[in-house]
Amino acid sequence: MNKQLVQQITATQIRNDIPDFTTGDTVRVMVVIRENNKERQQAFEGVVLSVRGTGASRTFIVRKVSAGVGVERNFFVNSPVIASIKVLKHAKVRRHKIYYLRNRAGKSARLEEVVIRKEKAAK
Repeated sequence: MNKQLVQQITATQIRNDIPDFTTGDTVRVMVVIRENNKERQQAFEGVVLSVRGTGASRTFIVRKVSAGVGVERNFFVNSPVIASIKVLKHAKVRRHKIYYLRNRAGKSARLEEVVIRKEKAAK
């Protein structure tokens, strides 16, 4: 198959409204839920455990603790099911995939937050 043709088709599927985020960031993913004939948006807020892939097949895993039970969910970055993604916090991590958080609870499961300051425009 023609490589340029594949690149053109995948370029049309990539969304530009998704912010940059990486492993360790706390994100709020607004997911479109369809029930019967109705649509609503539901928030899934948690820590990004991993980001993998490139282009149209890029995925990420978000983990949250709900009622004392760890819940993980895989998302396609370019999926129409995702209404929006908002990055709430950035954290300092030394690994690309932080699966070790699955075995941690309480204080040991915390990540060190990084404050990113935006520079003011020069006058």
